[in-house]
Amino acid sequence: MDRIIFHVDVNNAFLSWTAVYKLEHGEEKDIRKEISAIGGDEKSRHGVVLAKSPQAKKIGIKTGTSLYEARKICKNLKVYPPNYEWYTKESNKMYKYLCTITPVIERYSIDECFLDLTGTNYLYDDYIKLAYKIKNDIKEKFGFTVNVGIGENKLCAKMASDMEGPDKVHTLYKNEIKEKMWPMQIENLFMVGKKTSAKLREIGITTIGELAQIDPKRLEVYFKNNTKFLIDSANGIDESKVERRKASKESISISETLTKDINDPDKLKEILFKQTEALSRDLREKKKKTTGVCITYKNKNFISSSHGEKITAPKSSTIELYKDVMRIFEKSYNGDDIRNIGIRFYDLTDEREKQISLFDKEEDKEKEDNLDVLVDSINKKFGNVSVVPASIKIIGESTRHRKERE
Repeated sequence: MDRIIFHVDVNNAFLSWTAVYKLEHGEEKDIRKEISAIGGDEKSRHGVVLAKSPQAKKIGIKTGTSLYEARKICKNLKVYPPNYEWYTKESNKMYKYLCTITPVIERYSIDECFLDLTGTNYLYDDYIKLAYKIKNDIKEKFGFTVNVGIGENKLCAKMASDMEGPDKVHTLYKNEIKEKMWPMQIENLFMVGKKTSAKLREIGITTIGELAQIDPKRLEVYFKNNTKFLIDSANGIDESKVERRKASKESISISETLTKDINDPDKLKEILFKQTEALSRDLREKKKKTTGVCITYKNKNFISSSHGEKITAPKSSTIELYKDVMRIFEKSYNGDDIRNIGIRFYDLTDEREKQISLFDKEEDKEKEDNLDVLVDSINKKFGNVSVVPASIKIIGESTRHRKERE
């Protein structure tokens, strides 16, 4: 049975939610109809455009540019500070409403949710009609608009919701991929960031359709293990599940706000290694193992995202968990300028590791466990140090070596 996935995405969330707040608190004008923007302190490094009105967009003001540059375009630009506490309240309202549609819901970010409606045809006989109901209900109940995308997987639903807006419903079913998705520019493909799209253009790939039909051997030189993921995505193939976050199970996390924005994958990998080392040590002290790994990002525009995966077996080994972190990083990092990055180990368990990969040797596993014990004992004696095994260095340096070969 084909899946039915919805993606609900708030149109221009920060500006819309600020407009709703002002209207509910006595403001007569709707800032969505003015040349306006949401931005931080203009005198500090946070003085960037986080969101802009349609009128501001028309005159060339872009999200992510400094407010100083924006004011060069429009001296009378009205700038309002972000209100994250209010944004969270508005997001929660929408989420609670969507939970009445289906219990299988994933909060992808503060302004986006995936809904899995597979097998609900006995409740909803027309999914397009349901999408319009969701869109209209949110507008009437909460005062802001959304796009709703419908597809047979998360990728297609997300791509559909990113089509023309605001306040629209779009579909992207399997039989619509060639017509609707393939003509799009490569930058529009979900999970393909600036650096990847720039490299694809260097190779001569400008549209999603060209990527979908390329000989994999042409890409493997540049993208290695990510080649299949890229080509599958261009063909609308995505097996990832809509997974509701479960707060009941124990988790531990660590994150770091960076002194400056970073988009160098090698530097981010170094940070992730230190975080993995600290969290895995914490696991071992608690006599716990993790069954889930998630990387969290916040870019320079304060937009948050995360990518998590269940792993093959419960783990607490620094080396093994860093391999999982690197696999997830390679899939999820899109080239953004990162302001905050972190790791979360979730669904912790007391279970012993029950499964060893067919490609791992038992003696190698014992060596890794012994190394963790050694590093932990060094830390207890001398304080926190960073001992980096050779195998970890190979993982962390793979990107740099690839660049040198290119």
